Amino acid sequence: MKNRLIQSISVFLLLFVLGSCGEGIGKAADEGTIEYTASVVDQNNSVATLAPSKMIIKFKNNKSCAEMSAGMGLFSTSFISDPEKKTLTHLVKLLNKKLSLVQNAADISKENATYKFQLTPLKETKMIAGFKCNKAHVKIDDDFQTEFDIFYTSELKINEPNFANPFHMIEGVLMEYQMKKFGLEMKFTAKSVKKEDIDDTTFELPPDYKPVSAEEMNLLFESLQ
Repeated sequence: MKNRLIQSISVFLLLFVLGSCGEGIGKAADEGTIEYTASVVDQNNSVATLAPSKMIIKFKNNKSCAEMSAGMGLFSTSFISDPEKKTLTHLVKLLNKKLSLVQNAADISKENATYKFQLTPLKETKMIAGFKCNKAHVKIDDDFQTEFDIFYTSELKINEPNFANPFHMIEGVLMEYQMKKFGLEMKFTAKSVKKEDIDDTTFELPPDYKPVSAEEMNLLFESLQ
């Protein structure tokens, strides 16, 4: 079950690059750190107590790096999104293994195409972390016909915030989102944002990570099952 939780974390991160900006930072800010709360929708789920309680996103000049960890730090993963270069870099650290996968625009488009859903914009709005957010209803084309609402804001001036995730058609920044993968359904909500100086190296590929193919990265996760 812990292995499935690790897989879930990676998927959640992929769908949350880039997240949101919040209270006290200013709508024109382009640099800082975002914190999301993370909660399990079904608290009776057998791995609910093992699920992460937060996600951190660092952003600067339209680039972002989403980070999350599990297993008392034994596993960590991050996604570095670069809309200008149209790349998404996936970093995985598992015990003594450090692996990296760099996806280009074609790779990202192919992967997003596997996530089938219907998106219906709604007129309702609500405030999240100090920003007015628009609402949309999502219906996943799966066996369960999963449905949930998402909220996003256009008040943040971040270019192509969702280019690397399935919600690329949404121009606003995602502020609240719900997803179910590997039997674990979680909800993420923007909680707070700190205006901070982010080092440019945050968005660079670390030299000590071994480049692997998509197939090799998939084999790693399959070995954890």
